[in-house]
Amino acid sequence: MEKKPMLSVAQALQTLLQAVRPIQEIEQVSTLAANGRVLAQAQRSSLYVPPMDNTQMDGYAVRAADCTSGCARLRVSQRIPAGVVGQTLEPGTAARIFTGAFIPAGADAVVMQEQCEVENFNDGQDQQTFVTIRHQVKPGEWIRRQGEDIQQGAEILPASTRLRPQELGLAASVGLATLPVLRPLRVAVFFTGDELTMPGEPLKQGSIYNSNRFLLTGLLQNLGCQITDYGIVPDNLAATRATLREVAQQHDLIITSGGVSVGEEDHIRPAVEAEGHINMWQIAVKPGKPLAFGEVRRAAQLDQVEQGEMNQVTNTAFFLGLPGNPVSSFVTFLLFVRPFILRMQGIQNITPISYPMRADFELKKADKRNEFLRAKMNAEGGLTLFSNQSSGVLTSTVWGDGLIDLAAGQTVAHGDMVKFIPFSGLLY
Repeated sequence: MEKKPMLSVAQALQTLLQAVRPIQEIEQVSTLAANGRVLAQAQRSSLYVPPMDNTQMDGYAVRAADCTSGCARLRVSQRIPAGVVGQTLEPGTAARIFTGAFIPAGADAVVMQEQCEVENFNDGQDQQTFVTIRHQVKPGEWIRRQGEDIQQGAEILPASTRLRPQELGLAASVGLATLPVLRPLRVAVFFTGDELTMPGEPLKQGSIYNSNRFLLTGLLQNLGCQITDYGIVPDNLAATRATLREVAQQHDLIITSGGVSVGEEDHIRPAVEAEGHINMWQIAVKPGKPLAFGEVRRAAQLDQVEQGEMNQVTNTAFFLGLPGNPVSSFVTFLLFVRPFILRMQGIQNITPISYPMRADFELKKADKRNEFLRAKMNAEGGLTLFSNQSSGVLTSTVWGDGLIDLAAGQTVAHGDMVKFIPFSGLLY
């Protein structure tokens, strides 16, 4: 049988994104509880922010025409803290005003208190306060105008926005107590390999601790997924098929780690083919060549399929099988699973930010595959390469600040500019 050529990273990602079925169900949640959720509908403001002209400073509200001399002396007629609406300011007077308070009618400027001298007089009947303005005041100074931040009726948050604390603050600033968001993506994870042991258990000879379970569930949590962890599945075809059938019922996406290669003990591929289909599983990427993508039928359709009543599988859960080596699993998640999940969540902008940066290392031997090298930003403004780029060295992902995207066949000399993708733009 002729071996099929491997897909490029771009081809693999395009295949994934073309298959996406975005989440449609909408939930109304408290704005306080909406961090990390994806906005289902655009939001508009029903008011102006700020609602009225207000002061940016503690100081004195004045009429600019009264303060052209640079040493105007005015009687302080009122005191206006934030939350209080003052009286109309009479000519020849000033109002003591505090940051955020509304500008009284008649005033057209604010003078910061550092430019003022205050005098208090008591004639035995009442106390009067005067302020000398040591500044030539111009209209509009230190005033925030009504609607300067947000106009009434303006769209403040478009649909498909992934909500961060700043978006929640913006929504709250216009009085939105709840927000319509898409329901969380339901993701099932399980892991294959009889050699896997959980931390806290004795490590038998020939076994390893299951780091990928912690790695992948953490990455999924960062993306706001609703995760069901099915743990370690016995390394045989029957157990793998049974788990796939179970998890497909209530989940949008199934993610596994290990067993996607071509060895006799790699059961993921035949199991998925038996319960659905795989349409991609070899990618020209390093690390991470063995990546599987497909769909698993839900039980409601199994009888129909067996009876020949269905030609196309439509009621399915997506499947992504990641390689077992931890760095391979980490990198392929960032390159393929993350954008797939974001697009399922309705997010359109899925391209991580990257920067051209100087390589403070050399790489004389090129690889036939698109490499993603772990590197750290150094104090000189360049990139230092981790010494061991093996797919099993998870230390490189902790030490590094991001990935260098190196094209197939590309070598690197000291001082070359390379494409750098920080982890800060890949983990959320």
